[in-house]
Amino acid sequence: MVNPVHLKTLLEVTRLGSFAAAAARLGYTASAVSQQMSALERETGVVLFQRSARSVVPTEAAVVMTRHAAKVLTDIEALMAAASKTHSSTSQELRLGIFPSLATYVLPRILKNPAWKDLAIDLKVTVAEPAQTIQGLRTGGELDVALVFQVGQSGLAWPHTINRQWIGDDNFRVVLPAGWGFRTDAKVAADHLSELPWIMHHPGSPDAVVIERLFASCNLHPRVVAHSDDFHASLEMAAAGLGAALVPELALRNRPAGVVVLDVPEIRLARNVFALLINEKKTARVQLFVDLLAETMAAAGSSGN
Repeated sequence: MVNPVHLKTLLEVTRLGSFAAAAARLGYTASAVSQQMSALERETGVVLFQRSARSVVPTEAAVVMTRHAAKVLTDIEALMAAASKTHSSTSQELRLGIFPSLATYVLPRILKNPAWKDLAIDLKVTVAEPAQTIQGLRTGGELDVALVFQVGQSGLAWPHTINRQWIGDDNFRVVLPAGWGFRTDAKVAADHLSELPWIMHHPGSPDAVVIERLFASCNLHPRVVAHSDDFHASLEMAAAGLGAALVPELALRNRPAGVVVLDVPEIRLARNVFALLINEKKTARVQLFVDLLAETMAAAGSSGN
């Protein structure tokens, strides 16, 4: 399903003629705009831009899609207005499962957004890891929507009757103790980090298997000094000098003093974030909530760490 946030970004890119200009207009970074357009190309299966070092040129497919996108966004605005008119007399309960970092750094932004009140959703929240919230979606479960992440093909499974919608990507970054002498955003080869002490996921978990394979593929064989699946604990231990860690960008929004973030080109890994919805619960109002979630996550990522 095409994300309306990406359609809005497409309109600005084609109107202004560059990712940078569209980013400035929308409050994103140029990188975030580029990622959204790449995601839209994946969703639609067509090439939308001819990219060069200095410019982006819309393809014929982009021009056609832009015409349709304008109408789609107008219809969505009308639907939002209709929802706003009815919220005083009706509301819809939404039982939401959400993983901790999304609940910490994205959900509060949604609840403070004026658009949230217009949706008239009576939210019931369960904060838990993806495997647990997926169970809540099964027949007779206690959830209507689960917000989950998947690292690679990391073994999550959900019923075939569930509708899946991509929300965004939460990229992993390598963090080190500041006392080790690296500067933030320094570009470092992965194998140069091999002999350093590392804080790693607990062995055997799906995420750990993906990360271990990635490290091995780039000749990084970590000397493990701690196992932690809690990113805040990993960050605090890194800040105290215990070891390096691989941490997603959402968790880095509250990183402690004493850590630096490196650019390691061989380590390109993300938590792909999805909304899993029970089909019969997928009303227009719930879809607007999911779209607002995607927009809010994109804005959280573009505002830096």
